[in-house]
Amino acid sequence: MRLLTLDDIADQRAYERERDAFRRQVIAVKKLRRISIGPVVTLTFENRLTMRFQVQEMARAEKMFSDEQIQHELDVYNRLIPAPGELSATLFLELTSDEELRTWLPRLVGVQRSVQLRIGAGERAQIVASTPEDEYESNLTREETTSAVHYVRFAFTPGQVEAFVTQPVTLAVVHPEYPDGLPGTTLSDATRDELAADLTGV
Repeated sequence: MRLLTLDDIADQRAYERERDAFRRQVIAVKKLRRISIGPVVTLTFENRLTMRFQVQEMARAEKMFSDEQIQHELDVYNRLIPAPGELSATLFLELTSDEELRTWLPRLVGVQRSVQLRIGAGERAQIVASTPEDEYESNLTREETTSAVHYVRFAFTPGQVEAFVTQPVTLAVVHPEYPDGLPGTTLSDATRDELAADLTGV
């Protein structure tokens, strides 16, 4: 998947003209790419489109006009665009109150290493486990508590990519303090097709 460059980012006036239509497009795509597992864990699988939206919105909110400012954002968010044979996701802990934060953040330390994509069914299912993005992990978690946001990657073998395209896929969380992460959430055919395009580059 091609990385974003300065040429991909519209200037502020041009972006304002396209923003409403672009937001509708991104919302529709994210609806397919957003998967909840249990009561508080949600993953949004990122691609070039979602990252362009992130950069455009950041530049708009922070009133960034220089190439240097935009390039800094591109350097940050390009790391979240999956390489061939990979999926990349933002993991959210959907916590809306102080009580939920105090309850869940200490319990879910290590959650960024506890997500699995299970390809196929039963004992023969192939498992692709999440790995955290090194650039972000040291800033997002501690031994006694975790963050409400993590960035994770799933690296597939060629055989797993082939199986992903044709077999049922379940997204699960195998953290000991999160029993609701199992048996997981089965991806719809539309979501699987959307993510398969990331894996195969089609």
